[in-house]
Amino acid sequence: MDTEAAAPAPHFQTEQNETWHPSTDEAGRLTIDMGAIAANYCRLCAMHPASRVGAVVKADAYGLGAAQIAPMLAGQGARDFFVAHLTEALALKPLLPPDATLFVLNGLAPGLERRCAEAGILPLLNTPEQARAWYTLAVDRTRALPAALQVDTGMSRLGLSEEELDEVLGWPDFAGQVNIRLLMTHMACADTPGAPANADQMGCFARFAARLPSVPRSLANSAAAMFLPEAAGGVLRPGLVLYGVDPGASGVPEMHPALRLDARIIQLRHIPAGAGVGYGFDYIADRPLRIATISAGYADGWPRALSNKGAVWFEGHRLPILGRVSMDSCVVDVTNVPEGRIRPGDCVELIGPHQSVSDLAVQLATTPHEILTSLGRRFARSYINHPSPDAEKAQS
Repeated sequence: MDTEAAAPAPHFQTEQNETWHPSTDEAGRLTIDMGAIAANYCRLCAMHPASRVGAVVKADAYGLGAAQIAPMLAGQGARDFFVAHLTEALALKPLLPPDATLFVLNGLAPGLERRCAEAGILPLLNTPEQARAWYTLAVDRTRALPAALQVDTGMSRLGLSEEELDEVLGWPDFAGQVNIRLLMTHMACADTPGAPANADQMGCFARFAARLPSVPRSLANSAAAMFLPEAAGGVLRPGLVLYGVDPGASGVPEMHPALRLDARIIQLRHIPAGAGVGYGFDYIADRPLRIATISAGYADGWPRALSNKGAVWFEGHRLPILGRVSMDSCVVDVTNVPEGRIRPGDCVELIGPHQSVSDLAVQLATTPHEILTSLGRRFARSYINHPSPDAEKAQS
């Protein structure tokens, strides 16, 4: 078997004035287009002029970098930010404007109430126990504390039932001790606009909201923001769609893809018919092939489930994955790429114009969220096309 000679270090053009020269210790590069994210945010604002458009930046902004993306969105006018855990909120708090609000979707673990209050972060009160702990702290401190209430409209995941909400609202001077800034629920089927559950949940939420008529409402995630304008409420919580990723099957018109993932080629070689490829020899060459080993495996979040059925791309050529995706690498077929066009060190597209996050999710029968949040830290991050802050975009 012949191994092709190494060539001079190649590059990947990430934007007009930026060139990536991959170093030997990078599996590849995840390029995040900040201008595209900003444009998607502004598009949502234009679609919902009567609502405040927030941003879900939990799980490190879906793996793309909350410390970079949240402040940029604040510069575009976002003032409501949603994370899952208090630790995420504490990390972002110093990076955001003083008038920004951070909401902790999962609420607080017992004993973290005082730290949360001192940081000026708002918990979601999802259970009577969480509500009682926050209420008690407010009474002890003899001043009202802000929070949000999450109610369960049928998803059976997080939130107060109607009976529990009535119980909480009935505590002595609850409204005076806890300043409810937001009433929230989560929709289970918004990615299927015609699902009967959507109307059921919206009707249930209206009953909850009647108990707190002056409190802003939030029930629209990315899918609802795109496909169910009647579910917009006062505050939108887009996440996936900010990054130009389709939150359903209906497409995301006028939204801009905001990420590209490339990995470098480690080695090229020719193999004869009958040669096995990878662990278990799960692929046996049925003819002489030219193959490439690329520096991306399941430790990088490149799913093992793509073994023998996924592909990467190079200059318009689809390169099928041969055999199993292993921890740090996988093998692709480059037989159809002309000799001399592809070399060790060149970069192949894993996610980009030819293969979107949604495409991969469909192949793997999973959600785009899982694809994004699994991408490993061995991919270097590159942030391009930074937009200028625009104070005129700030929302009240």
